[in-house]
Amino acid sequence: MTLRLWILPIAALLFQGACGTTNVVNAVPSLGAEDSAGAIRAAEEVGAARNPQAALHLQLAKEQFEHARKLTSADDRPMATRLLLRARADADLSLALTRESNSKLEAQAALDKTKTLNDPLQQGN
Repeated sequence: MTLRLWILPIAALLFQGACGTTNVVNAVPSLGAEDSAGAIRAAEEVGAARNPQAALHLQLAKEQFEHARKLTSADDRPMATRLLLRARADADLSLALTRESNSKLEAQAALDKTKTLNDPLQQGN
């Protein structure tokens, strides 16, 4: 009977101690790192390296990402988080610039094809 009375407080103390040792602050930069790395990969996959303006922002994103990864102390976490946010923003911009460029090229190709198809029709009149 007395054993049951002691189990609950001991279990509560152990659980509280386990929760106290969990470091929640580490989760924020790692989530930022995953988001930034994903954005960088997406920009690379659509061909950002072939567009000069997009390539510049992609390179900035990579440099900021690497710099943030090197900041490991607890005091550097806010700076690392900001760098990861900047890296994500630059990678997203690189992705957007590449998509815009690709869309312009596709639109121009469609216009050229339309002109090619219309030329024989106009010559026949």
